Amino acid sequence: MEPHDAPTAAQLLAAVRDFLSDDVLPAVDGRVRFHTRVAINVLGMVERELELGPGQAAEHRRRLAELGVADDAELAAGIREGHLDGPENRAEVAELVRQAVRAKLQVANPGYLA
Repeated sequence: MEPHDAPTAAQLLAAVRDFLSDDVLPAVDGRVRFHTRVAINVLGMVERELELGPGQAAEHRRRLAELGVADDAELAAGIREGHLDGPENRAEVAELVRQAVRAKLQVANPGYLA
């Protein structure tokens, strides 16, 4: 059972995004039109982060644990200090970074992945 009633946060975001896209955007121009488009994009990012973020975070934590590091700071330190340079780690580190960037793009702008 969810602690909050309908509409959900995701539904509220979608409603505001749809309002801006369908009602506001066609009625404005210039600077307000630009900022409305930015707001629409931001709302889309927040929607995607709510949907994808928990799974992406769990997967990222799993990959970090496989490398034996606690977090991104420890990963960066390990790369910087050469502790993860061995052939046994190189492919795993590259895949972790590749998947982290992919996850960020899935939220920020999935069109870039096409």
